[in-house]
Amino acid sequence: FSVLRLRSSNLQSPKNNKEHHTSEIGSQRLFVRRAQDFAITLKFDRSFHADTDRITFIVETGPQPTESLGTKVRFVPTKARNGNHWSAFDLSTYENSLQVSLSSPANAIIGRYLLKVEISHPSVQTESYLLGEFILLFNPWSSEDEVYLPSQTQLQEYIMMDYGFIFKGHENWITPWPWNYGQFEDDIIDICFEILDKNLNFLRNPSKDYSQRNSVMYVCRVVSAMINSNDDSGVLQGNWSEDYSRGVNPLEWNGSVAILRQWHATGGQPVKYGQCWVFAAVMCTVMRCLGVPTRVITNFRSAHNTDGNLTIDMFYDKHAEMMPWERRDKIWNFHVWNECWMTRKDLPPGYDGWQVLDPTPQETSRGIFCCGPASVKAIKEGDIQLAYDTPFVFAEVNADEVIWLKDYGQVMEILSHNTSAIGKKISTKMVGSDKRQDVTNFYKYPEGMWGPWELGKWVLYIFCCECSLSSLTLYTHCQVSRFSSTVAFGSSTEKELPITLPFTHYKDQMSDEKLIRLSGVVEIEQTRRKLLVIKDISLELPHLTIEVFGQAAVGKKLRVSISFTNTQDEPLQNCVLMVEGSGLIEGQKTVDLGTLQSGDTMQAEVELIPTKEGARQLQVLVSCTEVKEIKGYKDIFVASASSA
Repeated sequence: FSVLRLRSSNLQSPKNNKEHHTSEIGSQRLFVRRAQDFAITLKFDRSFHADTDRITFIVETGPQPTESLGTKVRFVPTKARNGNHWSAFDLSTYENSLQVSLSSPANAIIGRYLLKVEISHPSVQTESYLLGEFILLFNPWSSEDEVYLPSQTQLQEYIMMDYGFIFKGHENWITPWPWNYGQFEDDIIDICFEILDKNLNFLRNPSKDYSQRNSVMYVCRVVSAMINSNDDSGVLQGNWSEDYSRGVNPLEWNGSVAILRQWHATGGQPVKYGQCWVFAAVMCTVMRCLGVPTRVITNFRSAHNTDGNLTIDMFYDKHAEMMPWERRDKIWNFHVWNECWMTRKDLPPGYDGWQVLDPTPQETSRGIFCCGPASVKAIKEGDIQLAYDTPFVFAEVNADEVIWLKDYGQVMEILSHNTSAIGKKISTKMVGSDKRQDVTNFYKYPEGMWGPWELGKWVLYIFCCECSLSSLTLYTHCQVSRFSSTVAFGSSTEKELPITLPFTHYKDQMSDEKLIRLSGVVEIEQTRRKLLVIKDISLELPHLTIEVFGQAAVGKKLRVSISFTNTQDEPLQNCVLMVEGSGLIEGQKTVDLGTLQSGDTMQAEVELIPTKEGARQLQVLVSCTEVKEIKGYKDIFVASASSA
């Protein structure tokens, strides 16, 4: 036979992507998953003869591919898949074309690959041809992969769902916060690998970093570190100061796509600004894009224990005012992190499944601001000796709260010691539903009820009392401002204390989180013992009404009407409407609404042209000078272009 030469190749991207659950990313490029075969077609200048023609496939990834590090692999066709190795098999010929199935091992390095073929002949020099490029991802559909998740409904939620809810507020007023994850938007997958390529390990030793990207634990820790920017050119810069003049208020983000695109467009400059729910939401986008089942978790009354003693010490003065300068530890009204699903081969049996990862920069882990993966099972069982960062997460959901009374610089007494005050109503989005799922029982065993110091309403059984109407607080429990009113009660009385708080009294001091804390110190005359009473109040925001006119279909204009009424006593100024939603709109649309007077109703219309079929969600945000986060959403089913 004459020397075999390649004329063309076809990576069959549309067909392969559909079979690998990556067609949402696109069909022009090849995106495949580990341990699953994909077919390609090679066209030669003559027919291929398996007995005599010698071909070798080569896959390469990383800046300096080497066989010793596993970033370059050579393999020849075999009759069947070659175990847990790169394989070429199932050859079939038709005229001058050869179709062959390729497959990676279940522990292959994820990332961008070059695919080459070498054709060798005894009498001529070996010729090498570049067949193309592909991206290899984790495969939660494969039982061989360490991220294998056997539930199809959970795979649809934790990999394929590109929108969701993050739960905020406080334990007695939990509000869903719609979010556009957008992990399948055109450029997001490339940005995800750009994030990996800017991590500190890569900058120190690129080849070694690439060689470790076969481990989901390694990739998760890298992403956890890279979502914040405390050590590196990470995606987001945190800000809890309430001064966001140099960037975007964290409450004004609708989704991850705009954040990731801005980070990419500026060459890796941290995006201003993020807080815990933004960090976790962006990490969810990245991990789902890479193929790791991921969800967003909210822990209400979340402890930040800095000294490892599992006790959060809070100091109040005799007027029931928190003394924040005394606090090294914190209790956040809520804190948001991620869970990623994986096998933990580094731990004893029984600790597989959901693992906590937290990209919010709180404490360092092995010298870097990242957290996890910490096994949720280990947290529940108290196995805090297990990697990674399990003691810190255990304290977030289990620490004791000790409240001290301090006067004239001296600690006077303990007002309360609450053993079950931390880690309440741990929440995530329910699979296949817009509802909240309580996952507290996965983190801890049932606890006793709170003590008598927690009152549903302010009914005080007292002999002598001094109560203080206290601070407006951030979600981190940092006091923004305070105003007080003292009320004295007669001896041996039982009284309900009504409190009227006009808007004019707090409108100029109101924080973005719209949370008011009422606190009071009660003294029992006979024993002189003091009790602290606390009540958190969330202020309700105006509601958005979203109407869709007509049936949504790919490529067809869709009219959407958005309205809301200013229920505040004063005007809302500099109002801006922002809408986004993956598959419904490219990027974001903004509309300046101006000033909305008290009692007036605003109505705006936007026109969308959906680009993807199936279940989609439109996220809507109205932001004003006075109120930053009037949010709403609308679930929209988009029909295919052919069925419209």
